[in-house]
Amino acid sequence: MTFRVLLLESIHELARINLAAAGIEVELMDGALTESELAARLKGVHAVGIRSKTQMTAAVIEAADDLMAIGAFCIGTNQIDLDMATERGVAVFNAPFSNTRSVAELVLSEIVMLSRGLADRSREMHVGQWRKSAKGAREVRGKTLGIIGYGHIGHQIGIIAESFGMRVVF
Repeated sequence: MTFRVLLLESIHELARINLAAAGIEVELMDGALTESELAARLKGVHAVGIRSKTQMTAAVIEAADDLMAIGAFCIGTNQIDLDMATERGVAVFNAPFSNTRSVAELVLSEIVMLSRGLADRSREMHVGQWRKSAKGAREVRGKTLGIIGYGHIGHQIGIIAESFGMRVVF
């Protein structure tokens, strides 16, 4: 029996490469599928990899007779009917920390960008203007950052902000 995997929503090509190297038949698709498309496509599939747009409803899971595992290549599992997966013995896993650091870095990057007025300076430079003025630009060092929600991402934001010399309150 050949183990078959369906990867949806532009899951990284490296996943396909690694699975194929292990002798697994892999189908890679860019987007999400509708409920009826997904139910039909899962015929004979043993595992499916999704992100947040694909809805693994009870009807989809019930129609997937060979399905053994659902991998959510994202933080949550809200898009998966966990009760039906449990009832059918389908293992479900996700990647709760997969983008924690990336999101935290993006938040701090945007704080610096806004504090320094970098979007305006970029627009000016793209039309050939070079202003030597720092008017309106602020350093983040010494500023206070309030974080609402101190989960994994909030905690990482706090760590990075403190390394920038910011005072963090949560």
